[in-house]
Amino acid sequence: MDGSSYTSHPSGTRRTTTTRRPSPRRKPAARRKPAARRRPAARGRKKKARRKKRWHAARWWPALVVAAAVLVGLAWDTANKGAPEVPGQCTIAGLSMTLTAEQVANAATIAAVGRERGLPERAIVIALATAQQESRLRNLDYGDRDSLGLFQQRPSSGWGTPAEVQDPVYAAGRFFDHLVEVPGWEAGRLTDVAQEVQRSAFPEAYERWGEMAEKLAAAQVSTLPDQITCVPDEGPVP
Repeated sequence: MDGSSYTSHPSGTRRTTTTRRPSPRRKPAARRKPAARRRPAARGRKKKARRKKRWHAARWWPALVVAAAVLVGLAWDTANKGAPEVPGQCTIAGLSMTLTAEQVANAATIAAVGRERGLPERAIVIALATAQQESRLRNLDYGDRDSLGLFQQRPSSGWGTPAEVQDPVYAAGRFFDHLVEVPGWEAGRLTDVAQEVQRSAFPEAYERWGEMAEKLAAAQVSTLPDQITCVPDEGPVP
């Protein structure tokens, strides 16, 4: 059958042909469902991805906190109010620890300022021990509150401008200015004398650098050769 039908009529009438329209075919149910299933599945994947991302952040958060704490600890030694230890390439006669060229240069500046003022070696020893404790003999541009420079002098306390206290010559001179005003500084206990000048929250911290300062001061003022020997990374200095 092709879908057409013939109807009989009385004589004299036309025979008409009626065509049936095929009923619209419905799409199989299986073809409509996948779209509905795909949407929830996609949403489910997004949710799962977000949960996975949050899980990774939670897993790494403790490590980030530890890393931040390490960086802060390196930036400032809260126990000693000084800079962390630094590697060195210079050896000092009679001294087991090494220093960097920067530290030796700053120590030489402090010693030179003391000698120009006619001060005894004892004054240089106290100054070197103080600078070692406060900054590890480094001309720092940061510190506790507004403390700066070799001796961590505070502009707000009248030591000078920020630029001045970061000038090693000026800073050493200001330290000696205050040192000679301390009664009995020539024979007094090193850490007590230094504390009278610095007014530190850790008054006993200077004492541990006494021997180191004595060796370094002796090497700075000595006329003997090879008291201070510096070797760069690529080999001995010619």
